[in-house]
Amino acid sequence: MALTDIWFLLIAVLWTGYLVLEGFDFGVGMLLPIVGRDAVDRKVTLRTIGPVWDGNEVWLLVAGGATFAAFPFWYATLFSGFYLALLIILVALILRGIALEYRGKLDDASWHRRWDLVIVGGSAVPALLWGIALANIVRGVPMGADHEYAGSFFTLLNPYALLGGVTTLLLFALHGAIFLALKTHGEVHDRALRLVPPVGIATVVAAAGFLGWTQAFDGSWITWTLALAAALCLIGGLAASWSGREGWAFLGTAATIALASATLFTTLYPNVLPSTTDPAFSLTTLNAASTPYTLKIMTWVAVIFTPVVLLYQGYTYWVFRQRLGRADVQQPVQKVTA
Repeated sequence: MALTDIWFLLIAVLWTGYLVLEGFDFGVGMLLPIVGRDAVDRKVTLRTIGPVWDGNEVWLLVAGGATFAAFPFWYATLFSGFYLALLIILVALILRGIALEYRGKLDDASWHRRWDLVIVGGSAVPALLWGIALANIVRGVPMGADHEYAGSFFTLLNPYALLGGVTTLLLFALHGAIFLALKTHGEVHDRALRLVPPVGIATVVAAAGFLGWTQAFDGSWITWTLALAAALCLIGGLAASWSGREGWAFLGTAATIALASATLFTTLYPNVLPSTTDPAFSLTTLNAASTPYTLKIMTWVAVIFTPVVLLYQGYTYWVFRQRLGRADVQQPVQKVTA
């Protein structure tokens, strides 16, 4: 296997890890006003992602950095063509991070309500736009021989991409509801569990339409197999939730996101950004890659540091593995001194 293929695979793994991990905390953020009916329940809800949400975003930084270093021409075309959509995502993520950090600094209801709105918007907007961006990468964009994007922001809002955005929005909401059911007890747990059937059914319909449409474009027996496996994991996750096996349900939605992502990246390969103007203008793993020397250095760095990062993040999840309830957060607010 060539280094360009190895790095395409690694980048696909990094983006998949980001979608699986950030997916549930996007879901928790979107569901905040629904499962958190009062101040204490909202605190319980946010406490479930408090220790891990910023670690999950590290996957985005690493995935973006690896894309830039391994495939600079892909990165350049992608970020110049999708700049408005990516800017909106970036602003939403920054505001969401600020909201998560500053919400608890004052013990004031109106202060909390304003930051809660930012958390909901900062979770829903990236959940929608990441799906739109991924769908456009797989479908292809208008691009000439100079590899310059020839469309506009509204070119990205085609029916296929919008369906992709709705699919990720619903799938992350479902992933978040199941995560909350796994991580809490009491009223938040019960409300999250009641959300699973309606959100799950809507997710099945949207995901079936999106993955079926993707395979109608350029499916192979491998991608059909991955898409079918994603569908089975989604149904299995819903069945596990209905039978009270919340750990298995969470593994089911995590596997669904991972397999759906694998379906998209496998459908894309060996292209990294197809051209709808002329297939000969497409960016591929060969014409978009860095030099072999750069890829070789990057491979050694990844071999050394990736296990360290995975061990540290796994340890974080293990330390904060307990379920939370109202009794765990009902304590006086600690005033911050300069």
